[in-house]
Amino acid sequence: MTEIDTSVPHSARIWNYWLGGKDNYPVDEAAGDAYTAVFPGIVTIARSSRAFLGRSIRYLVEEAGVRQFLDVGTGLPTVDNTHEVAQRLAPESKIVYVDNDPLVLAHARALLTSTPEGATAYEDLTLYEPEKVLQAASRTLDLTRPTALILSGILGHVTDHDLARDLVRRLVAGLPSGSYLCVNDGSRGTDPDYEQAQDAYNETGAVPYLLRPVDKIEAFFEGLELVDPGVVSVPLWRPDGDAAAAPIGQHGGVGRKA
Repeated sequence: MTEIDTSVPHSARIWNYWLGGKDNYPVDEAAGDAYTAVFPGIVTIARSSRAFLGRSIRYLVEEAGVRQFLDVGTGLPTVDNTHEVAQRLAPESKIVYVDNDPLVLAHARALLTSTPEGATAYEDLTLYEPEKVLQAASRTLDLTRPTALILSGILGHVTDHDLARDLVRRLVAGLPSGSYLCVNDGSRGTDPDYEQAQDAYNETGAVPYLLRPVDKIEAFFEGLELVDPGVVSVPLWRPDGDAAAAPIGQHGGVGRKA
């Protein structure tokens, strides 16, 4: 296994730290604290993104009847991972996680718990090889049946927008009618402070994460039927309860393949 370097901060471990997870090191906490000193709202963005993931999976299971999930760019296990939310509602659900980070691979065993009725699997592949991803997923999922493709906080790492759209298109093309795409990613046009902090982070030489205008996030759903309310700031997507939700620089949506 590739050795994990704990001497430099790592974006997945920093995100894990912001989510309240334990799979991080002092160097990650220091980097995370440095970012929050500039932009405290990043913790809200991380946790709101996670909450959107949970609500969208709940919609897919309870209202759309989906029982198969392909989660590409999984990240580190935290709370309410895709399989935990889905199998809590429908124990027979099957989930395939895809990531190629040695750190995520090292913790993948936490993602491989499953109900007896369902299944989970982890595939060590990248977003950049969609056909291989689909082939590997077919070992666990029946890709002749509706499947939800989850892309949570991953497309911002693909800095070329045309390439990102092509990768999404190729993954969706391998799924049957009645399947769904669920995307949430960092956005521009809502929070200038977030944009300034993220641009500064990208200039440090770290692996960049690109915030996109909302219309470019909407473009990932081209050819799909958007589920109401469309692509919106994630706290505004089917929020729980009556609490007033304020928009943040993270947009998401769910679309159905006809």
